[in-house]
Amino acid sequence: MQKAIIWPPYLLPILSRKTRGRPLVYLDSAATTQKPYEVISAVSDFYAEHNANTRRGIHELSEEATELYEKTRDIVKNFLRAKHREEIIFTSGTTEGLNLLAFGLAGELGRGDEILLTEAEHHSNIVPWQIVAKERHLKIKFAPVKADGRLDLNAYKKLLNRRTKIVSITHASNVTGAITPLDKLVPAAHKIGALIIVDAAQSVAHLPLNVQKLDCDFLVFSGHKLYGPTGVGVLYGKKRLLEKLTPRRYGGQMIEQVKKNKTTLAELPARLEGGTMPIAEIVGLGEAINFLRNFGWQKIKTHDQGLCEYGLKRLSTIPDLRLLGPTDFKNRLPIFSFTISGIPAHDLATLLDEAGIAVRAGHHCAEVLHTALHVLVSARASCALYTSRADIDALIERLLEIKAIFHG
Repeated sequence: MQKAIIWPPYLLPILSRKTRGRPLVYLDSAATTQKPYEVISAVSDFYAEHNANTRRGIHELSEEATELYEKTRDIVKNFLRAKHREEIIFTSGTTEGLNLLAFGLAGELGRGDEILLTEAEHHSNIVPWQIVAKERHLKIKFAPVKADGRLDLNAYKKLLNRRTKIVSITHASNVTGAITPLDKLVPAAHKIGALIIVDAAQSVAHLPLNVQKLDCDFLVFSGHKLYGPTGVGVLYGKKRLLEKLTPRRYGGQMIEQVKKNKTTLAELPARLEGGTMPIAEIVGLGEAINFLRNFGWQKIKTHDQGLCEYGLKRLSTIPDLRLLGPTDFKNRLPIFSFTISGIPAHDLATLLDEAGIAVRAGHHCAEVLHTALHVLVSARASCALYTSRADIDALIERLLEIKAIFHG
């Protein structure tokens, strides 16, 4: 069995604190990851030493801020294996990226065109498309999931047709941890001429992404899911497609020239980055990616699969517990959503919190998926690089105590 990664407290300062008077066991990383010292330091250092707006000044501070900002774009480009640095657009997160795509691509869609989603999607990959569909008289279809939360590939392929213009799909579920086989989905979408968008919010910290190899048309993720700051994210798109995308924010350096009767927009990437961007957070994102890459993907894979195998084994020992998601530890992320018969999910989360264990309860912004799995809400324990088997043991021990409280 692979040894757990040991974290000195100074690397992730928050893990040394106590909550409810107990040592913190943080199992809510699918909602947001904790931040290593390097990221915290990078954000603090920017404000202390380099704070200025980008592109808008010829003074030294502005030049330094611009250099750090654009350096991060290169870091992201290399991280995603993109072809051009202009294909990297900074956003506030996955939600903004998906909204930018939904409303930015709307002008290319007409009455009767179809958008294909799946039942596993996060609300941010459903609601914008619903709004666009209503405005432009489009049709949304949902590829179903199987009983274990995995996508039904045969059903997905049958739903593709000449009216399908956009496929927008999660790379990994934030509820079941199920990994979507993009190598099968992307070619099928392109075969019928559809654009394909990948929501990599959950997968970005766990799986290596090569957008050229995937051949996806667009991909989005949030910085705070991969040990970076909140309020920053990335939209990747093929350059020829981004050049046709209608911006959603106007003003600032996304404009080249303004006349009383006409405005000319700047070239990529500036044209899609209107207004003052979250510069310090973007710098922090670069440090988070460097932090992640320093581990190496093989070490991350070994760690994640070890947690998956151990977590699935320990959870299976709890009577009346239903796990949502695949039971094969090799085809999922270490995200464990579950219910326990007779105990409301929010009560589980509250009683876990009393023991210093942080989990999430609810439908996790994936109500459609919960409905498909015939469950209203669930409790979710989600792991990251700093999660240990001792954390999972603490979860199991407390769950057994909670069962005793409810069932005697």
